[in-house]
Amino acid sequence: MSTKSTADGCCKTPPVGLRMTRRNGIFAAAALMIAGTSTLGCSSMWRRDDDDSADAKLEKLLKVPKAPDLVREAAVPKGLHSVRVDGVALVNRLVATGGAPEPSILRDELVEQMRRHDVANPNHVLESSETALVEVRGVIPPGARTGDPMDLLVVAPVQSHVRDLHGGWLMETRLRHQQMLRNGLRKSEPLAVGQGPLLTRADTTPGTDDSLRTKAIVIAGGRVIENRDLGLILRPEFQHVKMAAAIAQAINRRFFFFDGTERRGIAEPLEDDYIKIEVHPRYRRNQYRMMEVARAIGVKPESAETQQRLADLGQKLVDPETSADAALQLEGMGESAIPTLVDALEQDNPELRFYVAEALAYLDRDEALPPLESAIADSPAFRFPGLLAIEGMDGSAAVETLRRLMDQPSLETRYGAFCAIRRRPDGASVLAGQNVSGQFRLFTVPCSCQPAIVVSLRESPEIVMFGPDETIDVTHPLFGPGGLLIKQDPENPGQLRINRFLPGEDDRLAIVPANLTALIHGIADVGGGYGDVVTVLREAKDSGFLQQQLAMDPLPEPMRTYHRDEAEDQDSVADDESSAEVDG
Repeated sequence: MSTKSTADGCCKTPPVGLRMTRRNGIFAAAALMIAGTSTLGCSSMWRRDDDDSADAKLEKLLKVPKAPDLVREAAVPKGLHSVRVDGVALVNRLVATGGAPEPSILRDELVEQMRRHDVANPNHVLESSETALVEVRGVIPPGARTGDPMDLLVVAPVQSHVRDLHGGWLMETRLRHQQMLRNGLRKSEPLAVGQGPLLTRADTTPGTDDSLRTKAIVIAGGRVIENRDLGLILRPEFQHVKMAAAIAQAINRRFFFFDGTERRGIAEPLEDDYIKIEVHPRYRRNQYRMMEVARAIGVKPESAETQQRLADLGQKLVDPETSADAALQLEGMGESAIPTLVDALEQDNPELRFYVAEALAYLDRDEALPPLESAIADSPAFRFPGLLAIEGMDGSAAVETLRRLMDQPSLETRYGAFCAIRRRPDGASVLAGQNVSGQFRLFTVPCSCQPAIVVSLRESPEIVMFGPDETIDVTHPLFGPGGLLIKQDPENPGQLRINRFLPGEDDRLAIVPANLTALIHGIADVGGGYGDVVTVLREAKDSGFLQQQLAMDPLPEPMRTYHRDEAEDQDSVADDESSAEVDG
């Protein structure tokens, strides 16, 4: 843009830099410098006062804000929310319990999907009693990466004629984020895909509520197909390219990893007000804590003031009101804070010891293991975060700690420790599970406590037996779903006869020893799935054939409250607060 002058030498057009956004601060500053030189001495409407002058704006752009003490004073997190995704899909393999859907937007959408996949005569397929139209929902967590698994919820519409989804298979479907905007439903591009076998609520919940038969889950049946990025947004008074770069540099001094070729930090400044954050491998399952620790990092490099800061934080560690935040800040300081944290383990307060041990665990220090083990065993409020902290630690000491926790009286502690081992990279070598017909896994865990059977309802289809493989005494015929009949074999005492009768198919038979492991494998041998096994276990427990405790997904729950002044039986509190369904 050229600048034209009048006879008195004043400019008729504003300097070019005034129309550029602050986001491109460097380029705006350069333009203002050029414009300011060419218009030197002008006095026009564009320079009404000193505050609005080009020089003042240039000075504002070039002035770097004073660095804050901590990142959180200058930045707020972005992306720490889950995203719900929805879709419509077809379920097949039903045994005359499906039904034709009524005309609706959902039916039209499914028909269109089937046509895109070259399904011949989709309306004819939907009229079959072996299929059902269903709505599918999932939740993508913050920081999810392409390929991450997710559980899916499947529901048959109220106006459908579906009677039971048991035994069904969810055909592949694409899930999108949906939102009402300007009185219309807007959908994103596909964010996840899903398919797999269904486990109905009726399979896991006793009762006669027929609506439970048309609600199901697909455990780990979804897959994320688009990364979800995390980030930091700078507050207005700190929005500057140099400030963004300084904060990113501070974070990268603490959080970095080797991607196979080079050392790389997790923070990348993309704008003067936005820093992209990649989830560090150590915090892969606890991105919330990673973001809190990153925001608790000091912006300035370590200096002579570091020792004073360590001393101040050490004092805050002994105060219940400030100990949790002080531990986060020390975790953010990294290696230099380890001596301060280790010294703080000497205090008697179990709450303060937990905060210190949790920070040490994320720094991969074995000193964290004894206090974490005690906190997990004694306090329900500390079980979820404590197990999560140990789960990601390197070394065999962490595995041995989790092994001991699998022998605790509290069932949620036992199963929580089991899942922590199973999620570890070395978990497969520690837990000797059996693959049952490629559908689910069966684990036997030695335990000196009360025997128990755990059924998983999330993350991974699995059945875990804590204690010895005990016999099952079927005193009268047990009828299961999908044409299953289980009874004592009259010709072979101590063995079970498992029959499966399905219309249009040959009858199937398996004769197995009368113990739990053999029963589960026998059901699979006659064509039964995970839902069939879970239903048989629940009905066997209701009939008194199983003596062991039976629990549905007794995992520790997050966000529990720690009551400092209450003395109570922690194990009974765990049972009250847990959302797990437990029989017997």
